[in-house]
This record gives sequence, C-alpha cells and structure tokens, in this order.
Amino acid sequence: MPSPAPQPSTPPVASPPSPSGGPGTGLRRSLGVVDGVAIAASSTAATTSIAIGMGTIATIVGLQAPALLLLAFLPVLGIATAYSRLNRSEPNCGNGYTWVGKTLGPWPGFLTGWVTIVGSVIFCAYTSAVMGSVVLVFANKAGLHSLAGIALDPASTGVSTAVGLVLLLGLTALAVTGTRATTRFQFALLIFEYAVLLGFCGWALITGDQSFSFSWFNPFAISDGTAFAQGMVLAVFFFWGWDAAFSVTEETRKPGDAARGGLIALVAMLGLFLFASVAFQREMSLTELIRNGPQALPYLGQKLAAEPWATLPVVALMFSAAASVQSTLIPTARGLLAMGRDRTMGPLWTRVHPRYGTPAAGTVVVLSIATVIALLAVALPRLSDMLLAAVNAIGLLVAFYYGLTALACAVRFRSARHEGLRTAVLAVGVPAASSLVLLGLGGYLGYSYLTMSDHFELSPDNGWFMFSLPALIVLAGLGMAAVAKYVRRSPYFTTGRGTDAEAITLPMDSAAV
Repeated sequence: MPSPAPQPSTPPVASPPSPSGGPGTGLRRSLGVVDGVAIAASSTAATTSIAIGMGTIATIVGLQAPALLLLAFLPVLGIATAYSRLNRSEPNCGNGYTWVGKTLGPWPGFLTGWVTIVGSVIFCAYTSAVMGSVVLVFANKAGLHSLAGIALDPASTGVSTAVGLVLLLGLTALAVTGTRATTRFQFALLIFEYAVLLGFCGWALITGDQSFSFSWFNPFAISDGTAFAQGMVLAVFFFWGWDAAFSVTEETRKPGDAARGGLIALVAMLGLFLFASVAFQREMSLTELIRNGPQALPYLGQKLAAEPWATLPVVALMFSAAASVQSTLIPTARGLLAMGRDRTMGPLWTRVHPRYGTPAAGTVVVLSIATVIALLAVALPRLSDMLLAAVNAIGLLVAFYYGLTALACAVRFRSARHEGLRTAVLAVGVPAASSLVLLGLGGYLGYSYLTMSDHFELSPDNGWFMFSLPALIVLAGLGMAAVAKYVRRSPYFTTGRGTDAEAITLPMDSAAV
C-alpha cells in the first residue's frame, strides 16, 4: 500500500519516484502555461464547435445564439474559478473525480469521474466522424464521389465514421509518444485554424447582407422554456474542454500554470464564439443556418470565396477536429490513471510507458472503446442526427459534472465565508451559484425530454431517446462504483480520504525543462 497521503493543502513536491508507487507510475513534469493553453484550446475546439454548433443551435433557438453563448459563459467562468481554487489546494490529474470524492463523498466523486470520461469517449467517437466527413468533402472537391461502389457522401454516418477511425488511430499514436510533442503539434494546428476562422468570419462580418440586430443578444426573445434550457446546455457544451488543462497538472512544472492555461483559453473562446456567431448570422439567414447544420462553416467558405480559397475553412475544420480528438484523449487517459491508482478501476490504467512517460495502454484502450461507440452510432444513418444526439447527451453530462465540481468547491471552502466579502463570494458564492445554474438546467432539460414524447425512437427528436443516453451512462456509473467498492474494495470508498493519488511522487523531466 502507498504511504499515507499528505494533507490536501500541501502541494506535491517534485522528487524521485517513490518506491511505494511501483515502477512505471511517474508522469513527467515538462509542460508550461503555453502548453496548458494549447491543450485547453484544442480540447475546446472552437472551430469544430462553431462549424457544427452554429447550425445546430439555430435549429433550437433561432438567431439567439450570441445571447446564449454570452449567458452560458457566466456559470462556466464560475466553474473555472472553482477548478482553479481546488487545483491550488490539491493538484491532481483526476481533478473533479478527486475533489468531489473527498468533499461530497466517493459515490458522487466516482460519478463525476465516470461521466467525464464517458462523455469524452463519446466526443472522440462522434468527432472522428466529423474528421471523416471533412476528408470526404475534400474527396468530392477533387472529383472523387465513389470508391469500390461505395458513395463517398460526407453526410453519411457510416462512411464518415470509417474514414475518421483511420485518422483516429494515427492521432492516438501521436498522443502516446509524449504530451510535449502533442501540444506542439496542437499549437501549430491552432495557429492555422484561428487565422482561417478570423479571416473568413471577419470578411462575413463586413460583407454580410443580413442586417445586424441587438435582439440577437436578448435571451428573453426565447419564449419556450425547453428550447432555452436545451440551447443553454448546448452553449455550455461550446465551452467544454478548457478543463483539459487541469488534467495535466501533474505534468506541469508549476501547478498554477494549468489554471492559468485553462482560464486564458476560456476567455479567448468567448471572444471567438461571439465573433463567429455574429459573423455567421450576418452572412446567412436562419433558413441557411438550419439547412446546412454541421456543414455551416464549409458553406460559409463557398459563399465568400472561390476555389481554392473556399477550401481553407474545410482544412481548418479538419485540423480542429484532429486537435480536439487528440487533446480529449489526453485528459481521458489521465482521469482513468487517477481512478486506476485508487483501484476504482483496474491496474491497466496505471501503466505509464517507460520511454514516453504517458499512460500509453490506457490511451489505446480509450481508442478501442471510442471505435466501438462510433460503429454503434452508425444506427443513426444521417451524420447531422448523430451529432445532435451526441451533443445533447454530452451537454447534460457536462452540466452534471461541472455542477458537482463547483458544489464541491463551495462546500470545501465554506469556512472562507468568514474571511471577508470578496473571499466569501469567490470561494463559496460564485461556485455555488454556478453549480445551481448548471444542475438546474440539466434537471429541467431531463424532465422536458421525459415529457416531450410518448414512445421510444432512435431519433434526436425523440425525448425518451435523448434522455436515455445520459441516464444509461449514470446508471452504468453507479454499477461500476458498486464494483469498485464491493469487489475491488478500493480505498477510495473505504478510507474516507477519497483518493490515494497524492501518495505517488512525480519526477521532474530535466531534459524538457
């Protein structure tokens, strides 16, 4: 058994690997603020969110996307302050899983880790289809519309998924070879895609023939409560991913750099999302936005430029999808590493590659699971339907685990209410309010899904289907938690401390500093 863990307020000190940790358990500290920004921004995937999300959100709330994006940023910023404070108290690659487990109890803590991981795996699965769809768009532009009798249709879930899974395999190989190399690759992709995004959206903002209206920023123009809740959850999903910076806190030279990287990326994403949402609505009517759905960004390129320049947004979308999938693999494998060393999951997840210093085995298994989910999703024949179903399911899961983590912050630092108004508001008030907003939205939307249909159907328009996806994930999490407690007899459930993670000391990677 590892030696007793230090108190949460004591940050881990970089030192040689502890014998108690066993061989192959040390992650390498080699990352800085810029790496954290690259991971957080890549995981948030602004270009992908804009490309597939603007048309999707238009089908729900019309032209009120700017209002909801601005409104959703407020609780997300509150969640980010909670993450930052918890990370200062206890840097841990398990983040929400560890913090909620120690503060609110092991069952909600395990569920936080579980839904985070499952949501990320689903994201990898459906984003691989996005990558495949973009490659097929390229093929169509080159005049290739069929191969071996198979139609190369970018809107086909099956064909797009098959192509995307081949790309996913290559991205996984890169993620295994080292986090530092991965962040450098992602940073290069980010520079290109943001240059393209800003260029085309800036041009649309200037030349668009749809009149700008301040009513786009009025959330009260949405009269339907269910549409408002669904739109808000989708807007929160736009920002999802900034917390990936906290998953590499044990590979960051200074734990505070992880928080700075996540917050910088989050604020930058707000600017990009508002800029793009207004630009899209200046260039495209509501009918055009809804009709093009997940192909809205390529359509924008075709409207604004001739070939070959019209292909640039497609390239940017492909780069964004690739970077976001790769950056999602990183926190998912590390979350499972934290759970594995607590024995809430199996020992496979704790294996760190002796050469690359990454959880290579876990990353490969995550790839395998994402592949299975992507193949199962072929049951929804249209890519746009698959995307809408996945985004709504993940949106509910994100609201759930963000809400629980912020609540854990408010509970853990509740004594700060006696340390002055500013400290009380930042440590307790803001996290508590943000938690209530997200948990309330998730609960209301779940209730709306249950009551909007009277039968089950594999369709994103069917409420029972939309509710069943996150519900099954939570139920599976409860089952896995029971296995961890009663079969594995994990100390996470029995010691009352929540985790053994901090008992493992981490070596400095002097060659990368």
